[in-house]
Amino acid sequence: MPILEVDDLSVSFTQYTGRFRQTTLRVLQGMSLDVNAGEIVAVIGSSGSGKSLLAHAILGILPGNAAVEGTIRFDGETLTPRRQEALRGKEIALVPQSVNYLDPLMRVGAQVRSAVRTGDPATEQRKAFDRYRLGPDAANRYPHQLSGGMARRVLVSAATVSGAKLLIADEPTPGLDPAIVRETVLQMRELADQGAGVLLISHDLESALHVADRVAVFYAGTSVELAPACDFVQDGSKLRHPYSRALWRALPQNDFVPIPGRQPHPGELPTGCLFAPRCEAATAQCSAERPAMRELRGGKARCIHAT
Repeated sequence: MPILEVDDLSVSFTQYTGRFRQTTLRVLQGMSLDVNAGEIVAVIGSSGSGKSLLAHAILGILPGNAAVEGTIRFDGETLTPRRQEALRGKEIALVPQSVNYLDPLMRVGAQVRSAVRTGDPATEQRKAFDRYRLGPDAANRYPHQLSGGMARRVLVSAATVSGAKLLIADEPTPGLDPAIVRETVLQMRELADQGAGVLLISHDLESALHVADRVAVFYAGTSVELAPACDFVQDGSKLRHPYSRALWRALPQNDFVPIPGRQPHPGELPTGCLFAPRCEAATAQCSAERPAMRELRGGKARCIHAT
C-alpha cells in the first residue's frame, strides 16, 4: 500500500481584483500521484507547474485564501487539517525550498536536535553535520551567521534525522556544490532504502534520475506523466507524453532542442489538453476536452494519442 496517495487534487486561490470584486484562480487541477514506502518519486516540471504547491497541500500549510479539493491519504488514512498538524515534522518531514524556514532566534544545532525522535539528539545532530560538511562550530551559530549553502544543509540535516515515514524535499539542492548535491540525493536514497517514502521535488532532472524510482512530470498545474525513471534514456521514445519527451530532449546532453512557446498562466489555460498549443502532435481532438490520466506501458499519461 502506498505511504502517500494524491487523488484528483485541485487547489484554488480567492483573490481581490478590485475593492469589492473577487476572483477564484485554480492553480492545481486533477493532480494525481502516489509514493510507496521505500521509494523515491521525483517531481519534475518548470517553474509555476505546481510542484511546491503540491508539497504545501500535503503538509496543510497553504495560505488562508486557498481551497483544496480531492483526496490526500497518508498511510491509508485521509489527511484532515488536524491530522496534517499532528504529522507535520514527525511522520511527514519537509526540506523546504526557502532557508527562511529556520528559526532566526534559535541556534541551528538546537533546531536539528529538536527534530530527532530516535537516538541521542546530540549524537544524531553531530553525525548529520559531519555528513553534510558542517564544521563543529556551525551548531552554535544562528541562521543569519550561515551562508545560504550552509543554511540549506542545516534544513536537510533536520529532515533526515527526523525518522519520518515520508520526506518531502522541495528543491533541496540549489546553491550547493556538486559534491554536496550528490551527498544529499544519495542520503535520500539511503532513507528510502531504510523504508521511508521520498517525494523529491526538483528542476534538476539529471540529478533526480540518479536516485529516483519513478518520475512525475508536471505541466501547468497538473501531472501529465508518471513513469519509471529507467524510461528516461536515449531519445526518450520510452516516455509516453509529448511534454515529457520534449523536456528530455531539451537537456544539453541530449538534443538541446528548446520547447517552443511558453507554459500558460493559470488564468489563461486552454481548453482541452494543456500542452496542445505547444505540441507538434496535437490534433483538433486535443482541444475538445481535457484528457484523463490513464495506465499505459507500466506508467501513466494524460494524452489521448499516447501509445
